[in-house]
Amino acid sequence: MNPPSQLPQDQRQRCEVWTRVMGYHRPVTAFNPGKQSEHRERLHFTEAAAR
Repeated sequence: MNPPSQLPQDQRQRCEVWTRVMGYHRPVTAFNPGKQSEHRERLHFTEAAAR
């Protein structure tokens, strides 16, 4: 396997994360600080773990 490549810091850009809330999609950056904190604490579903 090849080691993961790293971009220099000046070539990196912020990744915008969207999530589904109350039936519609919104960027996490648009959440208030409390909702952003709640989003960071969420556990993500993995199919392998559910077996």
